[in-house]
Amino acid sequence: MTDSEITTIRRGEAFAPGASSRVFTAEKPLRVGVVGTGGIAAAHARAVASLDGRARVVGACDIDVDRVRDFQHTWDVPIGTTSLEELLEAVDLDIVHLCSPPGSHKQQAVTALRRGIHVLSEKPPALSLAELDEIAAAEAAGGAWFATVSQHRFGSRALWLRDRVADGALGRPLTGVCNTLWYRPDSYFEVPWRGKWEVEGGGPTMGHGIHQLDTMLSILGPWAEVVAVAARQARPVATEDVSHAILSLDNGAVVSVVNSLLSPRETSYLRFDFEYATVELEHLYGYTDDSWRITPAPGHEEQVAAVWAQGPSGTGTASGHAAQFAAILTAIEHGEPLPVTLPDARTTLELIAGIYASAFTGTRIHPGDIDNASPFYRTMAGNGAPWDAQPEHDPR
Repeated sequence: MTDSEITTIRRGEAFAPGASSRVFTAEKPLRVGVVGTGGIAAAHARAVASLDGRARVVGACDIDVDRVRDFQHTWDVPIGTTSLEELLEAVDLDIVHLCSPPGSHKQQAVTALRRGIHVLSEKPPALSLAELDEIAAAEAAGGAWFATVSQHRFGSRALWLRDRVADGALGRPLTGVCNTLWYRPDSYFEVPWRGKWEVEGGGPTMGHGIHQLDTMLSILGPWAEVVAVAARQARPVATEDVSHAILSLDNGAVVSVVNSLLSPRETSYLRFDFEYATVELEHLYGYTDDSWRITPAPGHEEQVAAVWAQGPSGTGTASGHAAQFAAILTAIEHGEPLPVTLPDARTTLELIAGIYASAFTGTRIHPGDIDNASPFYRTMAGNGAPWDAQPEHDPR
């Protein structure tokens, strides 16, 4: 048996993509394949295992044969290979979870989608808008759905707040804060694909702040304009290690954004200032109902208290992969697009491209400005970061 033939099982009947009214059970679960068996793959396997047997990881692949074997042993996965193509030949899958480095996502997604297999990709789903549009073309051709992991959308209080924005119970959204203040030491970037435009796609704006940005947009709605700055302050990287941006949204709200890998007191912080109340969420990598708080505006205490009491409090759904996976399972059963869809992901990725474009060109960027004639369509670096033209120096 070769390394690429670690384990084999008899293949079953494939589930036709786009079919509806299939009910997944412990006897006939959703068949999941995991691509890349590093740290985040364990979170995927754990979340799949939480779905009452209605989904099962039946195959995995990784270029590191020992790592995929360890993953198989830990999570009782019957199939293991060292390439996606071999995995797809070895077992019929309903969905592929991309837990590989970002530079691999586009080609792996296209490969699976062209075979009519659904794809769920870790963030960022692609390195550029051009790559995401290639994925969209493959989705349309193959008949399966593509979704991006955006687990912070699915906590119960975030879902509740989205509805309050829609019904206006807290008044108009006026301003807000969207901060990803994390810390990564120099040693973090010893992993070969980190800190490089061509394989990670960008720095904290792309790879870390994407979750808070996506959650903020999912609650407040589309963006209308961005102006930004970015810098490489301290880390041994080609990308930025900090960025600041000011967003104007379609609904008129103005939001300040900071994405950093230089912040020893780490936090993920979202703040929404409405006419009648301030709503805040502070956590690090995941939240519960207790991570949220509300402060009423003077004169609106009783009204706001009544609205807040109607939402979840301590017993709702926490953010996390399991919440999104449950929603995906339901969507597949009903033959519906998987949350979070390609158009959803593109809105967020276009904003990230806009932050880089504004920071590197000194201009205000609007949706649609980054078309296929723009250098920022094919890479977040555009024609190159400003520090690329500076003499080599130790950023520390």
